[in-house]
Amino acid sequence: MIIRLFWKAPYYFFRIWWCSISSKVSYEESFALIKKVTKKANHAGRVKIEAYGLENIPEKDGFIFFPNHQGLFDVLVFLDSCPRPFSFVAKKEASNVILLKQIIKALGAYAMDREDLKQSMKVIYAVTEEVKKGKNFLIFPEGTRSRAGNHLIEFKGGSFKSATKAKCPIVPCALIDSFKPFDENSIRPVSVKLFYMPPIYYEEYKDMKTVEIAAEVKKRIEETIKEYFVNLKENEEKKLVQKKICEKH
Repeated sequence: MIIRLFWKAPYYFFRIWWCSISSKVSYEESFALIKKVTKKANHAGRVKIEAYGLENIPEKDGFIFFPNHQGLFDVLVFLDSCPRPFSFVAKKEASNVILLKQIIKALGAYAMDREDLKQSMKVIYAVTEEVKKGKNFLIFPEGTRSRAGNHLIEFKGGSFKSATKAKCPIVPCALIDSFKPFDENSIRPVSVKLFYMPPIYYEEYKDMKTVEIAAEVKKRIEETIKEYFVNLKENEEKKLVQKKICEKH
């Protein structure tokens, strides 16, 4: 499979490049192609995506995903698992990475320069207007990746300005082990988990400051990650007990 994908790589790259420059290819068509290529790449790389809570994705388009950030692979987890087209906001440096640069153009994503306040405000305004028109987005509120595995760093209030201005649903998302495919130097199979959590609607956060929203979203994601590992430990202990019982008989 890996060899077949290797030989097809130039073909897929050309298709994505064409999507990024052609006005004849729709946003939905670009998303479908990139999703297809992502699934093939993940399968070839022996990365299994386990997505939970897909029923929590709002039925009406015009919402924003807010996950914790573990690395470049994060966007691929969403592309693999999310059934609805979405775009995203990346940091400026990502727009210079080959292939990612073409994906940004093909999906109409935005590269934000956090050192340039004026440019950042333009991105916030542009995303706000697109969300109002029904386009979905993915924004990483930490602003940069966590270097501590599944532990989160501070969520920035400014990341939620597009959501508050658009009055759209905020969908917290918990990523687990998304750093492993690119950070771990191993050919062993890897499993990455993504939890789509219940959305926070405008009526719930309209009286909150963006820093308060950031803190609340961070809290919910941390609780989900903690609950996952508690359940994982309990299941492992149950399996160990069952194994010992079987050995006795």
